[in-house]
Amino acid sequence: MEVKLWNDKRERELLESYADLYAIIKATEKLERAYVRDLVSAADYEAECLKLISQFNSLSSSLAGAVTVPRFVQAYRLDCPAALNRLLQSGVPATVELRAASNSSAPAATAASAAAIAHCVQTFITAMDAVKLNMLANDQVRPLLQDVATSMARLGPLLPPDFEGKVKVNEWLGKLHKMGAADELTEQQARQLNFDLDSAYSAFLAALPASM
Repeated sequence: MEVKLWNDKRERELLESYADLYAIIKATEKLERAYVRDLVSAADYEAECLKLISQFNSLSSSLAGAVTVPRFVQAYRLDCPAALNRLLQSGVPATVELRAASNSSAPAATAASAAAIAHCVQTFITAMDAVKLNMLANDQVRPLLQDVATSMARLGPLLPPDFEGKVKVNEWLGKLHKMGAADELTEQQARQLNFDLDSAYSAFLAALPASM
């Protein structure tokens, strides 16, 4: 006898999203443990962690009306404290936190710097995800790029005025300012914006002080 796990397409997609969320949380837990045990390089850890955080943010947002992450973890009896700390509390890889901490000797300043960097990382990821999801209307893209520009400005001397990420984002804001709210980026423009954001994000990570 065949057992159906869903009654319609919507239920099937929801269960598939649950499976993806479960996999992301478990993968993050394994990655965190591997990093602590020095089984993965800092560079590989950071790249993979950023990808998992981005996937988690996109997926958890789409599931917001269906289930909360804490309730999901409880329902499926997930024992993943390191993953939950990284995904829900920190929002950035441990390597980014370490670089932020090394940038200041004062605890209060360190916390503020780490928070500012974490926020900047999140604005970049949100903007890049939006473009990849074809959210290309001016009134969708422009606020996200403004958030990126503002978060970079708050990092003060860490990113100089001529930092390439700032220049690129400001150029795009200038272009979008001339467009109507409902105007959409063309496929070519969207591809270029995605490339520029990815380049700016890589430059931003490279500009962070090396951990001690």
